[in-house]
Amino acid sequence: MDKRKTEEYFFKALMLFSTLTVLGSLISILLTIIVKGFPALSWSMLVQTPKGGYYMGKEGGILNAILGSLVLSLGATFIALLISLPLTLYLNIYLKRNSRFAFWVRFVLDVLWGIPSIVYGAFGFTLMIFFGWRASLLAGMVATTLLVLPIMCRSIDEVLKMIPHELQEASLSLGATRLETACKVIFKQALPGVLTAILLALGRGMGDAAAVLFTAGFTDSLPYSLTGPVATLPLAIFYQLGTPFPEVQERGYASALVLTAIVLIISIIARMLSRRFTGDLGD
Repeated sequence: MDKRKTEEYFFKALMLFSTLTVLGSLISILLTIIVKGFPALSWSMLVQTPKGGYYMGKEGGILNAILGSLVLSLGATFIALLISLPLTLYLNIYLKRNSRFAFWVRFVLDVLWGIPSIVYGAFGFTLMIFFGWRASLLAGMVATTLLVLPIMCRSIDEVLKMIPHELQEASLSLGATRLETACKVIFKQALPGVLTAILLALGRGMGDAAAVLFTAGFTDSLPYSLTGPVATLPLAIFYQLGTPFPEVQERGYASALVLTAIVLIISIIARMLSRRFTGDLGD
């Protein structure tokens, strides 16, 4: 048999095996949380806060953790966007593409992306001690912002790098300033990709437990203040699965199912918005 065909068959089989491995892992995870968590899922669990003895099998729900995760991750994602968008526009509009400064900024962001989330949690805890904060929504938001910032920056940066440089030159040649080009031309073209970057950051922020373990604290109450502790779904899952009570462990799987459903809904909404804006740009 021809050597080239042998290589083609080998890599084709390898790609098929990799695809089936990823799909199999995803299906296994989904089946596990559905089979173990769906029987324990109820409406009261979604609309109630934990009552006394909830983590020992008594009444209550996870509304505090659902709202806490949404408030914390949305706040952190918004703050990260306020930092990421100007930074990436500066790298791609105001600096040359072969700029050494831009190279090192991207290198630092790549390093920050690879740092484990527990390190961000420890750093956030250090900031808490320095400023005299206690575990709170604000502290958890700061730690989560640091976690999702490099993800959002590099995602938006890669989108901006894909936009033809000729589009920027054409805008400048018509008399537009760099700021007008960045805001009215480049950003509009990159909007679907920016939405995807926001989705990546939001999903990472909602699903991470290590960054908020030391910073956000935990409470059975609803989030009501930036200076008060806040519950999150990942920590609620962690605490429920760590109990010796089977019914509470089932609630932990149900909480995992809720978290997965929320991320799925966000993904669907983001995809719909992305298609809508892409269609508008093509008209």
